[in-house]
Amino acid sequence: MPDKRLGQHFLIDLNLMRLLIEAAQIGSDDVVLEVGCGTGSLTQGLSERAGAVIAVEIDEKLAEIAKGQLADKKNVEIITIDILKNKNTISPVVAEAIASARKRCRGRFLLVANLPYNAASAVMMNLITGSVIADAMYVTVQKEIAERMTACPGGKHYGTLSIFLGACGDVKMIRILKPTVFWPQPQVWSAMVGFVRSEEKARRIKNVDIFSDVVALFMQHRRKMIKGCARLAEGELAKIDDWQGIFEKCSINPTDRPEQIRPDDYIALENICSRDSKTRYK
Repeated sequence: MPDKRLGQHFLIDLNLMRLLIEAAQIGSDDVVLEVGCGTGSLTQGLSERAGAVIAVEIDEKLAEIAKGQLADKKNVEIITIDILKNKNTISPVVAEAIASARKRCRGRFLLVANLPYNAASAVMMNLITGSVIADAMYVTVQKEIAERMTACPGGKHYGTLSIFLGACGDVKMIRILKPTVFWPQPQVWSAMVGFVRSEEKARRIKNVDIFSDVVALFMQHRRKMIKGCARLAEGELAKIDDWQGIFEKCSINPTDRPEQIRPDDYIALENICSRDSKTRYK
């Protein structure tokens, strides 16, 4: 039986699996990461398109079933482990497997998965900002998370995930999914979402750590005015002595709230903090 504590709700509709695979446009030289492969139903389809598939499953019993089902697939590696070493780090074992596969297959690196509900946001954030960067992600997630992924400034679902995805690429909703297409059926609706990384967009961020700090500073106080949020800065950001000047340079109204600020404006804030760090950080 699937373990609800692990957020296991398996996609059982074959047509939707094919839709997810088709949306990803997987090439024969691409490396695909699947998180939460279960018994390997989606993995089977991925193996028919990709150069290499790294399938990760934390549940030992399910992983053993998948290994048996896919024993003849030489391009599939099933790893029984938690995909996350911690909230901010992909498992080194998985990272090493991906690096090895990418030496053999020189195409894109993709996340294509029916993501476990309890790990979805953390996995995607790691693949946007961590040491292992995905060129694209095609996932099924809880509908609430999909709404966060695709939210625009000012919307109630707009947040950290929206900002990072918007800053680094383009995201779109592919399909809303009923609970009946999963087993066991979740209590909520789900959605299929696609994200394609844009290097042109992503390279505008000069320092991803400072970008993360800036977004965290403001979004953890999302309903305060940003001038008020700045007074709550900690660490290196607390050393900045002229937030008002930074807001003016970025053409940001200091009475706006963080949930109204566009991803491009967060990049502008980070760029100034990064560029002027030697003179502004005392």
